[in-house]
Amino acid sequence: MELGRQRRARTRAKIIAAAFELFGEDDGLHSRIEDVAQRAGITRATFYDHFSGMAELRDAVTYEVTHDFLTAVSHTLDTLADPRERISVAIRFYLDRVRKVPGWGRSMINLSANGIIFGAETFREAEQTVATAIAAGQLSITDPALGRDAVLGTTIAAISTMLREERGADYAEEVVALILVGLGVAPGDADAIARRPLPELLFPPPVESI
Repeated sequence: MELGRQRRARTRAKIIAAAFELFGEDDGLHSRIEDVAQRAGITRATFYDHFSGMAELRDAVTYEVTHDFLTAVSHTLDTLADPRERISVAIRFYLDRVRKVPGWGRSMINLSANGIIFGAETFREAEQTVATAIAAGQLSITDPALGRDAVLGTTIAAISTMLREERGADYAEEVVALILVGLGVAPGDADAIARRPLPELLFPPPVESI
C-alpha cells in the first residue's frame, strides 16, 4: 500500500510539473489534457485518475508554484510595521520574481486567465493585507475587496508588460507607487514607501515532526 501511495504521488507530481512547464510557455494558456499527458509521459486515463479536468489541475499547479513563495512573503511581511509597506513589499517581491524567472510569470498569467488571479491563497492574503492597512487608517478606501482587486489586477497587468517589453530598473517601484496612490496614499508618501530598501525574503524555519 505504501509503495502504491508513493507511486501515485510521483505520478501526480509529474503531471503538475508537466503542466507548470506548459503554462510557462508563450501559448500555455491553450494547454489541453492531451498536451499535459504527452509532456508527462502518461495516458489520458492516468490523468483522470488524478484530476477531474484542467480546472482542478490549474488549481493544483497554482497552489504548488505559489504556496512556498507566498509563505515566505507573508513571513517577511510580518516583520514590517507599516501596513502600506507590506503592500509595497509584497508587490515588489512578485515583480522581482518575474524579472528573475520569466517562466514563472508566464505561468501566473496563464493560470490566472482561467481562474482566481494568483490562486486562492494569494487572493485571500492580498485582501487581508489591504484590510489591515485600512484598519490602521493608512488608506482612504474602505472596501478591502476593492483594494485587493486594484493590487492584484495592476500587478498581473505589470507582469504581462514585463514579459512583453523591456522596462526600466525602477518599473516595480513605479507600479507600487501608482497602486498606493490608487488606494489613497499621498503621492509623495507612496513614492517614498515604494522606494524603501526591499528586505530579504525570509523563509520560515521548517516545522519539526513529532
